[in-house]
Amino acid sequence: MFHEEIEKKMESFERIASDVKLGKNVQIYGFVNLYGCEIDDETKIGAFVEIQKKVKIGKHVKISSHTFICEGVTIEDNVFVGHNVSFINDKYPHSTNPDNSLQTGADWAVVPTLVKRGASIGTSSTILCGVTIGENAIVGAGSVVTKDVPPNSIVAGVPARPMRSIDK
Repeated sequence: MFHEEIEKKMESFERIASDVKLGKNVQIYGFVNLYGCEIDDETKIGAFVEIQKKVKIGKHVKISSHTFICEGVTIEDNVFVGHNVSFINDKYPHSTNPDNSLQTGADWAVVPTLVKRGASIGTSSTILCGVTIGENAIVGAGSVVTKDVPPNSIVAGVPARPMRSIDK
């Protein structure tokens, strides 16, 4: 995307950093915060979404409003992410170190998460770090995903548990 286009987007209450890599025909709605991420062709980003540095999002992805995608998340092609979905990238978050100093990026390590091609994540789900959501899997609304989700399966609940396989 050209710098002039980015400036025009910023006038509509979007914060798109200059280091964001956008593919062709990416749709971005207002009140979005993007920095240091890559978003591939034909993807749609809803309002009030934050996508952090080092996130990679594939082609033909729909990310609904009020979603938070943190560093360490990779989302492959043709994925649906419902409203108010949150990804986590730290297994044991703390604000301070043992000496009460505030933690910095040097005090913890990002734990990666992978959402495979064709998966769907329901509204208000939380995806803990270090998991893989399999190809064409469905995560039910309000679920907390703590373990890998097998391909072609449906999981739901807190914590998310397998409900059934998806018949092709």
